[in-house]
Amino acid sequence: MPNRLANETSPYLQQHADNPVDWYPWGEEALRRARDEDRPILLSIGYSACHWCHVMAHESFEDPDVAAVMNRLFVNIKVDREERPDIDQIYQAAHQALTGRGGGWPLTMFLTPDQRPFFGGTYFPRSARYNLPGFGDLCVHVERVYRGQRAAIDVQNDQLQAALQRAQAAPAPGSEPQEAAIRRAIVELKQLFDREHGGLGAAPKFPHAAELEFCLRQGLAGRDGELGQLALLTLRQMARGGIHDQLGGGFARYSVDATWTIPHFEKMLYDNGPLLRLYAQAWQAAGEPRFVHVCEQAAAWLMREMQSPEGGYYSSLDADSEHEEGKFYVWVREEVHAALEPAAYELVARVHGLDGPPNFEGRHWHLRIERETDDVARELGLDSTAAARMLERAHATLFAWRERRVRPGRDEKILTAWNALAIDGMACAARIFGREDWLDSARRALAFVERAMWRDGRLLATFKDGRAHLNAYLDDHAFLLAALLEMLQAEFHPDRLRFAVELADVLIDRFEDKEAGGFFFTSHDHERLMSRPKSAYDNATPSGNGVATMSLQRLGHVTGETRFLQAAERSLLAFQGQLAAHPSAFCSLLLALQEQIQPPTLVILRGDADGMREWERALAAAPDPGRLVLSIPPGMAGLPATLDKPWSGGVNAWVCRGVTCKTSVSEASGLLASLREPAWAASSNGAEMA
Repeated sequence: MPNRLANETSPYLQQHADNPVDWYPWGEEALRRARDEDRPILLSIGYSACHWCHVMAHESFEDPDVAAVMNRLFVNIKVDREERPDIDQIYQAAHQALTGRGGGWPLTMFLTPDQRPFFGGTYFPRSARYNLPGFGDLCVHVERVYRGQRAAIDVQNDQLQAALQRAQAAPAPGSEPQEAAIRRAIVELKQLFDREHGGLGAAPKFPHAAELEFCLRQGLAGRDGELGQLALLTLRQMARGGIHDQLGGGFARYSVDATWTIPHFEKMLYDNGPLLRLYAQAWQAAGEPRFVHVCEQAAAWLMREMQSPEGGYYSSLDADSEHEEGKFYVWVREEVHAALEPAAYELVARVHGLDGPPNFEGRHWHLRIERETDDVARELGLDSTAAARMLERAHATLFAWRERRVRPGRDEKILTAWNALAIDGMACAARIFGREDWLDSARRALAFVERAMWRDGRLLATFKDGRAHLNAYLDDHAFLLAALLEMLQAEFHPDRLRFAVELADVLIDRFEDKEAGGFFFTSHDHERLMSRPKSAYDNATPSGNGVATMSLQRLGHVTGETRFLQAAERSLLAFQGQLAAHPSAFCSLLLALQEQIQPPTLVILRGDADGMREWERALAAAPDPGRLVLSIPPGMAGLPATLDKPWSGGVNAWVCRGVTCKTSVSEASGLLASLREPAWAASSNGAEMA
């Protein structure tokens, strides 16, 4: 008989609806029962694409004997960390404080009825192994401790609460100039890079898109060419590796090794949106064909496998199929032989390493680029162009062959924050490469978010099966605001700007720390939880505080509304001490700081669509990450004064920074010359106030 999870929107919770465990979703019903019966809470947090979450479910939660112990001793609560990142953040931090070790998923925490954790871990096996106790025995022991050591638990809980509060408190700002934090972040990041294989740190290796964007922008802006080259090295090596799906496009969540060869095979929407943006910017920086190919594959994957009929993007693909991690993706030689003609097999084998030992579990090959196609073509006596075409056809054949396999599961809930990251990436890449189909995909997703997730001036966090619900978080608001600004650059609509302004006002009104600056992760009217995080460090996704600060700052320059600039300034001041202490952990916020020190260049184009597109192509040939380009057709009403520039035929362009705009130009060459000039003073060069 299904438990209480059957009617939840989360596919992860629905996966546990037939467990013999008497699961509750997080909510007042479960919390009240724990209080009324003085029962400890067993809190299990995971997500549908998580391999070890599935392992623990099969071993323990589907086992009637283990379930009986859990049901007898605890109120059991199952949480999808993707729908409830607020709960996940709190208890990951608590796990770190209690154990001194980083957390992960599944997260297994034991709480008192007032939601305070007193013991926890991650994965526990059904029977004792890996130096871990068996889960059923652990449950019995933990409940016995709860009954017999309440006074000690209360003392520990008070200490934990104090530790979490100290962790949330911002260190006092230092006296050094804020630019020093940027300089020290550059030094720290250079020390972290693997200079042979790329990436930050050793295995396991994660993409770290926020950090890579910071590094790439330092190179594009001419601030630090070495750091920009390290970012490009990383992107090249990731593109060659198995973390990149060589046949179907898109990136897995992380690599288990230093060479990006074997991934943890789940594919997350939140990685692929920012990486699409990053590879498009990398192409602008280096002009390498491989970066174009990566973008084409990633965008195709997003549209083919992740976009719902309603327009929104789904959340993730599982690592597992048929209960085996990576089974959908890996190969045996005989299968590749059977799929390809002999000449094509010989080429594929040398390019992708099938002529060497297996790289996955000693018996399978996971495709990566071991040797460049041109080098292999010379060895085989092939024309390089003909070899490239042969490899492309072979990839298409292998992709079709792979499509006949049992596919990994797909989490079809639609999350506002992750959709915003994907919209941002698709719109940025569409703008850079002039791809109308990619832009149309972003349009459809944004229209879905506006239609389904924005209700009476409030944003909702998640949607599935026709139902949108849950208070949206800081990340939802911040990432969506950034996506709107990117969409305004891809194609300008006054209604889109009005939505951005309304969303920004909601963000400030409902999330800003009115006393200290910065933004809480949950809104002021959110459910009261054990703590209320306000963090600015980047994680698997960029920091909500960093993106909010950057986006508000940019919106302030676009609209001329000082309230947005002031909120951004308060946020930077709030985290000044943390930036000084460990700057490389805050790359998203550092990008906002750089644009506070040197405001972004705003280029306003007015004219007919074809003429403006020609000017946009000219601007794309001289990329600048600190530039916003808004192409506004003449006759468009409802514009703020900053954008409502007079049109005198043809194409007119204005170059603005802060509150100052140069005199308009009517030739693309004049615009490019104007952008090459050093920063100007308001009283020179015929400047006028915006």
